[in-house]
Amino acid sequence: MAGRERPVLQITAYYPPHLGGVERVARALAETLAARREVDVLTTAIGDRPGTTPATASGTARPRVRRVRALEAAHTPIAPGLFPALLWSRRGAVWHLHCAQALIAEPVMLAAWLRRTPYLLHFHLDVGASGPLGRLLPFYKKHFFGRAVRAAARVIVLTEEQSAFVQRAYRVPQDRIRVVPNGVAAEYFLPPRPVDEQEPDRPLRLLFVGRLEAQKNVARLLDALALAERKLHLRVVGDGSLRADLERHARERGLDVDFAGPLFGADLVRAYAEADAFVLPSDREGMALAALEAMAAGLPVIATDVPGNAELLADRGLLAAPDPAELAAALDRVAADPRLRGRLAASSAGAALGYSWEVVADMVENIYSEVGG
Repeated sequence: MAGRERPVLQITAYYPPHLGGVERVARALAETLAARREVDVLTTAIGDRPGTTPATASGTARPRVRRVRALEAAHTPIAPGLFPALLWSRRGAVWHLHCAQALIAEPVMLAAWLRRTPYLLHFHLDVGASGPLGRLLPFYKKHFFGRAVRAAARVIVLTEEQSAFVQRAYRVPQDRIRVVPNGVAAEYFLPPRPVDEQEPDRPLRLLFVGRLEAQKNVARLLDALALAERKLHLRVVGDGSLRADLERHARERGLDVDFAGPLFGADLVRAYAEADAFVLPSDREGMALAALEAMAAGLPVIATDVPGNAELLADRGLLAAPDPAELAAALDRVAADPRLRGRLAASSAGAALGYSWEVVADMVENIYSEVGG
């Protein structure tokens, strides 16, 4: 099979060991596709610390990863080496751009035009403002990023809501948009767990997995813990620029919070297995990979009712307004009601069965075939 299909070049601003959902999605998709055809990954060297790359599962095909030097300003990678690397990349490959940051799509658009190569733009999340230059973002989106989105042969989005947004905000014709959800690796599917009455002296064990950056708004979750009436323990898995501030915030408020740092592989699966419920306090999401993993693990999911979360978790999780008091009330409900936890856990596990990386890869390969891949 691999000999008949064109190779794939996946282009992404960041790649593991750099932390983040988009990075993990890019890696999972690259490794799944690598079992079917040749896959190269072109990314930046940001976050590539020796000895920290999570191991690929035994027997899993490995994509070839090339990293170019880059600087980072306001959470935005600046990689002048990306453009020449694209010009010198192998001929005949399908270009698949993962996009959630500024200043990445434009060199891909220009290089694709010069190489006469169509590219797919995988729209994970709308570019968000960051730092003092954030006021320029509307101009950038209108005159630069929007052109790169419209120039893509196909635009992959995660949800129907994102499809409508891309049509409205970037004027992409509907017939060039394809909806492809994120997936879940097999190791995250855990056996069902009984949900018993909570032991009187044991707090409900909450889990958060994600980047400790503004978009995830873990500060909102800490404020909710301070307002909650029930005993709650929170384990925070992940790292980011806000970690020190969040740790200080938790200490000052006397909260029962464990900042575990980044976890991978079996350690991350164990974190899901040891939790009673998963919580996602984000301001916005594309389709949170950690939420999908928590669903596969059979955890009740409590999340803010914001774009991305609402599409994934409606009728599956417990959604609360993005406000500490509302989130605290939701946490108290779940802690106080074992039957509610059981219903949410069963709903999560049942819905997760519809997601797998093999299914997602099939959908992506169908889009490749539309552009000659």
